[in-house]
Amino acid sequence: MTLIQVNQKHPTVPLNELEQSAFCQTEPVATKPLAEEVNNGARWQKIPEEYMDLTPTELRMKIQSNKKQLGDSTVILGHHYQREDIIEFADFRGDSFKLAQFAAEDQNSQNTIFCGVHFMAETAAILGRTDQKVFLPNMQAGCSMADMASIDDVLDCWEELTGILQPKELIPITYMNSVAAIKALCGRNGGTVCTSSNADSAMTWAFQTSQKVIFFPDQHLGRNTGIKLGIPLEEMILWNPFLPLGGNTIDQIVK
Repeated sequence: MTLIQVNQKHPTVPLNELEQSAFCQTEPVATKPLAEEVNNGARWQKIPEEYMDLTPTELRMKIQSNKKQLGDSTVILGHHYQREDIIEFADFRGDSFKLAQFAAEDQNSQNTIFCGVHFMAETAAILGRTDQKVFLPNMQAGCSMADMASIDDVLDCWEELTGILQPKELIPITYMNSVAAIKALCGRNGGTVCTSSNADSAMTWAFQTSQKVIFFPDQHLGRNTGIKLGIPLEEMILWNPFLPLGGNTIDQIVK
């Protein structure tokens, strides 16, 4: 058995002032006029000028009015991590996978507004109907875990590994917190997507059909799951995208 985990090479988008100020806050983050947030570096899809200088109270009233007008045609999903002045408008609250399932099961809505990060909105789009539209209010809303493995790094890694290993000798698994392009790579190559609660089952399944598993994006979930299944640490290698062959030898990869 060999468990291969991928580190990150490509830099992520740096946090802007507004996002940085939201970390480790013990008090609720206060809503500000959109014009003020834009000046701090926040980015969204294009917003009508009429909204930019509204006060938090005016914004709340505008959202309530628009939500009532949209009715059952639009469902708002609020991730547990969102602050209270966003969560209050959510039709469903939960973790990312459960929210995507809610959207897919809702037969009335044509539009899904996902108050979360990019991979969550992608998941809702994957599971939803073809006639449903998914909107991510803040296009800069990223996930630090999903960013641990960029698709460019993963594709480079996959190309190098499949140039060394025999066909069907390697199966990819990705954690739910990853971009759709990585999920698609796993699907194309006989792999799967797991959650934290079923990672051990997914890895057990993979080792029943293949000698080696490559796990994205978080090395710690991959390593701890491997340890739980009794895989020795010396049989796990870490892929460093900065180095040739991820910092490993061919013998380490093929053994």
